[in-house]
Order: sequence, then C-alpha cells, then structure tokens
Amino acid sequence: MRRTLLRNITILPMTKVEDALYHGDLLVENGRILAIGETGTLESGNAEVFPGAGKVALPGFVNTHTHLAMVLLRSYADDMDLQHWLNDKIWPREAKLKPSDVYLASLLGTLELISSGTTTFADMYFYMDQVAQAVAESGLRACLCKGLIPSGADTYDACLAEGLNFALSYQGAAEGRIRTMLGPHAPYTCPPDFLRLIKTTAQRENLGLHIHLSETQKEVEDCLHDYGQTPPQLLQSLGLFDLPLLAAHCVWARPEDYPILARARGVAHCPTSNLKIAAGIAPVSDMLAAGVNVALGTDGACSNNRLEMLQEIKLAAILAKTASKNPRALPAFQALQMATLGGARALGLEAEIGSLEVGKRADISIFDFSAFHLTPCFDSYSHMAYAALPSDAHSVMVDGRWLYRERKFVRLDAEAIRMEANRAAWDLVKR
Repeated sequence: MRRTLLRNITILPMTKVEDALYHGDLLVENGRILAIGETGTLESGNAEVFPGAGKVALPGFVNTHTHLAMVLLRSYADDMDLQHWLNDKIWPREAKLKPSDVYLASLLGTLELISSGTTTFADMYFYMDQVAQAVAESGLRACLCKGLIPSGADTYDACLAEGLNFALSYQGAAEGRIRTMLGPHAPYTCPPDFLRLIKTTAQRENLGLHIHLSETQKEVEDCLHDYGQTPPQLLQSLGLFDLPLLAAHCVWARPEDYPILARARGVAHCPTSNLKIAAGIAPVSDMLAAGVNVALGTDGACSNNRLEMLQEIKLAAILAKTASKNPRALPAFQALQMATLGGARALGLEAEIGSLEVGKRADISIFDFSAFHLTPCFDSYSHMAYAALPSDAHSVMVDGRWLYRERKFVRLDAEAIRMEANRAAWDLVKR
C-alpha cells in the first residue's frame, strides 16, 4: 500500500476560487486522493510525510497539444511563417528521423515536462510506439496519436491503418496512463474523403480525434476558396464533431464557428507558438463566452521553443486582456484552470484528473514559494499565473508515485538522456 501525506501545504484544488486551503493536509493512497482537510485533521498512519510549509500543491498541468520529439529540432528553424517553416525546414528533416531519434527526443521532452509541473500531455507525431515507450519509462500520463498525412488517395487505407494500429495497440498501456486517439493532421493536408474514412473508423472503434484547425489566416481563406466553408464548418459537414474532438489552435476561428467548437471536447490554445509564427491571437474570450472549453498547449519545442505551461498560462491571460481591452478578462484562476481542469476535459479525463478532489488520481505538482520573485504572496492563484517560473517546481507525482522530488528526477537519468539526445540531434541535422 502506497500512502503519502502532504502536510501543512497550500492546496489549490482548481474547482472553485474559494476552495483553496491555505493550511491543508492531503492524503494519497494507492494512486488516488483519499482525503483532504485542514492541517492536523488527517492521521499520517504509515504514510510517508511530505513537509509542505511554504509550498503550493495543485493538479499537474495538462498540456493539450504538443509534438514531444520536436525537442530534437529546437532552434533549428526559427523566425519563419508556418508554411515555409514546415515545407522548407521541418518536414524534410523529419523525413530523416529514425525510431531511436524519436525515443531519445521523447525522453528529453518528458524531463522538461516533469520538471516544470506537467503531468499529462497530448501528443501527435511519428514513431509513436517510441513515444509510448518514453511515457511508460517516465511515469507521465499521455493521450497519444500518430499524425496522419496521406500522400494521395491511393494511400488513404495504409495511412489510416498505421494510425489505427497504434491506437488499438497502445490504448490503456503504461498501467493505464496512455490513452489513444486518431490524429488527422489538418484539413489542408487531409482531404474530405480521407476525413470521412477517419470519421467512420473512429466511430467504429470508439476513438477520439486530435487535429490542427484554423491555425493561420491562409488556411481559413484556402478552405473557404476550396469548399465554401471555414475549417470548423467543413469538419462539421463531414461529421467529425459527432466524435470526441480536440482542435488545436483555432487562432482564426470566426463567430460562426464558435457554436461548432463548443461541441468539441476542447480547443488547445497555444499562445507562444501562435505568436512566434505571427499566426495571430486566438479569440479566447469570445470562445469561452460561447461555451467553448479552451485549454492550453505548448505546441512543439521547435515552434515554441519550450514545453513549460507557466508561460502559456501567463500569455493566455495577458493576450485575452489586451485583445478585449479589458483587464478583467481571463483572470488568474481561470487561466490556471484552463491548464488543469480545462485540459483534463479536453482529453476526456476530467473524471480522473485536472483537480484535487477525493477519489481522483493523485497527479499533483508542488511549487516552492520561497523565491524572491514569489515574496510576498497575497494571492496564490495570481503568483501561479503571473509570477511563478518552471524552476519553482519542487516535486511532482503521477498516480501517487514521485517522478520529481526536491528538484531531482526519481525514475530517469536526466544527464544521460540529455547527452544522448543532443548527440542524436546533431546526427539528424547532418543526414
């Protein structure tokens, strides 16, 4: 029996603002939260006691859109628009990837996620069996899919078969921490007939979808020209919103798209990546007002160039205020909730993770509030959204197991991974 008691710690359950507990105890047993109470009200029994004074516990961050193994190309191609970045730099180099590259890169990415407080991520890439192996070794939770881009109508069946085989083979892997989806890349790379085939298959196999949507103005304009519909309207006409769907970006979503997007599990808002490629600012406040579940993601480290969620939380809040000219738009708690409970909803995992509640999985991130830049603290939500840094992450657990304890990795040899991944990156760019 695994038991851990977080004692005398600030607890931010991320359910409601008023649910914060500033001197609290939280008891974990066999991977789940067994009890939460005021400090001194829970008996430790045979539990390991974690001293929480000066620290804040909250649900681990949920990164709803990334391409984990792209850490291998971090800084390789910057300061470019999306289409030239993809066509001229990224896709040609990715064509030379080996399975071992993706494995090492994914391990490197998990180090960055864990050490900045992320416990769950959604990933779309290649050689996804290698990503799944890295997830299993790291202890993280993940929702994985193979990116599907057919090269012609005669490749539809083979392309889909690869994605489906992965999804069915790895559903529930890593002691249940891996969930799978189908990952059509985007409407501009996946023609309607291919999307129809994916929809039919996903419906038959009870799988959700993860897709890039309305990321750039050109994408929307081309879709209107080719089909007379916006990308969300096109997907709706093809029946894709009848399935659990995660839509990444939606920077150029229009008001007429909002009711459609409200049918999705969620929109993965990736502010840093979208700003860096000058795609624009997503209409987050308007989508939220329309009932869209807006979550947060980093995108890949090749377009961000980091995988830490605190930057996305702060940017999302600040951009929403600037775009709406309203400083009250997207307050700290709401931005933080987008990265926790909102992310869990976007992945269909809200019954298990995303908030600190009795019965939920013990996916918990603990931040040390002793730093100069976090002193004094009048509002813990504000500090987490606007002042905290990745280096403030102190300890992280998933399913009640420590992955990161007192700023040290418990399961992974971080330095060996860093060195091997660095060698793989230089080898890749020389191929």
